[in-house]
Amino acid sequence: MDIGSSKPSLAEMKVVKHHLIDVVNPDYHFTAGDFCARASSASIEINARGRIPLVVGGTGFYINSFFDGIDEIPDIDENVKKSVAFEYDNGNAELLYEELKRVDNEFAAKVHKNDRQRIIRGISVFRDSGRSISSYFSTNKNKNYNTFFIGLYIESELLSKRIDSRVDSMMKKGFVEEVENLRSMGYDPSLKSMQSIGYAEINKYIDGFISLESAVENIKKNTKKYAKKQMTWFKKNKSVIWFRPEEIQKIPDSVKKWLN
Repeated sequence: MDIGSSKPSLAEMKVVKHHLIDVVNPDYHFTAGDFCARASSASIEINARGRIPLVVGGTGFYINSFFDGIDEIPDIDENVKKSVAFEYDNGNAELLYEELKRVDNEFAAKVHKNDRQRIIRGISVFRDSGRSISSYFSTNKNKNYNTFFIGLYIESELLSKRIDSRVDSMMKKGFVEEVENLRSMGYDPSLKSMQSIGYAEINKYIDGFISLESAVENIKKNTKKYAKKQMTWFKKNKSVIWFRPEEIQKIPDSVKKWLN
């Protein structure tokens, strides 16, 4: 899954050593807990070489899980999750949200009534374990305060243009062919990885549900929505020092100051 994930190129990885790239196959159920365990191991190895690890990415949940700790929620039976998802997708979304408020009002208060993923998650945990998902949330997380958070801010209009350009570039690089190749290798369109932004839209095109033009436009639209959600997530972290593109040269000085 190279093109759709904007994976660093081989040339880039020769310049700077990257970790946690190409570590699992597309059908592996990779959780935030898996990420934290592997990222911790990589950080220990990097520190042992006298270097400082850079944690880079846009998935706020994974980054927060790594630095703030993660709640130990048990694995939920796949049949339970599929059953709840079937209910949600067949006209019972509102009923499930009301059920979530009854069994776990604390969690429901943080979840939008149209948040399919979190509603299904909350109900599935309760039905399978008999406990609310809130009851698993840890109150004592091992927050790592010795971290310098750098945020790169860009105006929404310019960001929108860059997303359009990036998606067009992905298509030119052979994104459709990449998805077709993954399917020929046996990776089903229903896999979580194949339902991520970009892959989901191309799969719909391949299956004849939408045109290629619509697929491209939907990728752009959904990427922009996700970018907005990313910014909202990271702005909650008051430790982040934000830099605009024209301030990029200030970053090395800020890092040196932090190191000293």
